[in-house]
Amino acid sequence: MSRLSLLLALPTALTVLAACGAGGLASDDVATKAEDALEKQVGSRPDITCPDDLEATVGATTRCVLTAGDDPTEYGVQITVTSVDGDDATFDVAVDEQPQG
Repeated sequence: MSRLSLLLALPTALTVLAACGAGGLASDDVATKAEDALEKQVGSRPDITCPDDLEATVGATTRCVLTAGDDPTEYGVQITVTSVDGDDATFDVAVDEQPQG
């Protein structure tokens, strides 16, 4: 099974990130934590880009883009905040099963 197939087979990854400023999660930090979580599960680090910051509110979502290694195929990634405890936000990472486009 390829690394990309492994990423697609994962329904979610859970990660925790400290909120910054006015209850927001910076897009670069969200992308890095999502990469960390997926790398921990499959042993290979994907590249994730998130265009928007994520509000540190339960149920808040953002859409990001994932590529894996030398494969230029882009997959959507849904990131959803599942809990907020003080300055820490926990979120799920779900990779789309089909490529974008």
